[in-house]
Amino acid sequence: MTNVFNILEERGYIEQMTHPSEIKELFGKESVPFYIGIDPTADSLHVGHFVSLMVASHMQKCGHKPIILVGGGTATIGDPSGKTDMRKMMTRETINHNVECIKKQIEKFISFKGENAAIIVNNADWLLDLNFVDFMRNIGSLFSVNKMLAAECYKQRMETGLTFFEMSYMLMQSYDFLHLYETYGCKLEMGGNDQWSNILGGVDLIRRIGKDDSYGLTFKLLTTKEGKKMGKTEKGALWLDPEKTSPYEFYQYWRNIEDESVENVLKLLTFLPMDKIKELASLKDEHINEAKKVAAFEITKLVHGEEEAKKAEEAANALFSGKGNLDNMPTVELNNKNISILDAIILTGIAPSKGQARTLINQGGISLNDVKVSDVNYVLSDSDFKDGYAILKKGKKIFYKLV
Repeated sequence: MTNVFNILEERGYIEQMTHPSEIKELFGKESVPFYIGIDPTADSLHVGHFVSLMVASHMQKCGHKPIILVGGGTATIGDPSGKTDMRKMMTRETINHNVECIKKQIEKFISFKGENAAIIVNNADWLLDLNFVDFMRNIGSLFSVNKMLAAECYKQRMETGLTFFEMSYMLMQSYDFLHLYETYGCKLEMGGNDQWSNILGGVDLIRRIGKDDSYGLTFKLLTTKEGKKMGKTEKGALWLDPEKTSPYEFYQYWRNIEDESVENVLKLLTFLPMDKIKELASLKDEHINEAKKVAAFEITKLVHGEEEAKKAEEAANALFSGKGNLDNMPTVELNNKNISILDAIILTGIAPSKGQARTLINQGGISLNDVKVSDVNYVLSDSDFKDGYAILKKGKKIFYKLV
């Protein structure tokens, strides 16, 4: 069995671990049931979930068993980690719908067949029927409020107000780990580094009841060189659902990442061998664009399949060369071609308001058919649609076809 620890370490996934030497030894000697948690707060996964799924895939390929916990129960509370205010509570019907949508996306990364087949569990199955008094006596009594309030995820919220409802999230997530430990022999919880406090809570809970073989590991969050989370676009989150973020937009996001992020993105979000990644990362100046193209293609292929990745690549090449097939680029159908430039900008999502659209035009950031727009009152006409379409562009990298 290949020790997956070495793979995770070499590719730069690992941020923190509870028991480093024990975890490395465990990975090398047995098949380890492990779990990652996903809260179904939307009906699609986004780039923030991507690293978790990649780690789970690497683990499974090396013989370990993934347990994907969909937080149908905890989603009714909302994790306060990294939040500055209380998240809106969701109905069970919405959560159940989101769970079904998310399951289909997870299957692209992890196999649910074979010897170490993954399983999906929903913590609503055990959390929603808990007896409150029994839970607080058996589980709540093992947690120190002082220790919990010292955790970073709670300290950030003390200024704006933290409800007991939210504070119980750590107890619920810790109980999830205990339940999976007792039911499936799950020994390891993994998650993004913003989950460190919650993961420690689960490891500590299992060890408090006399079991010493529970472990926690966090991996790096996907961030820019400034430390901001990657995965935000003009329209918001970068979704894995093609209906929310088209394969072309998805491809273009990775094609346009900053030079400093290329190596990290290739290591964390592709299965390319490390020698190939080092070769691509060594490219300098304009040659680094070749590495970005590889990253964009490989990542889009993982999420949307090779055919969609090829279409996105072809559309991008057609735009930049002025030749080829534009069918696969983001397209907005107009009810009326005599639309104002401001309305066209808003309709495509390039800007959310006319005020911001005006600012973009005044700054020289908007082009129509490769001609800079200078008149904020400009109204499109039939002459702008010579081949049946017009190309609206923001800067050098964001394109929309108007038809």
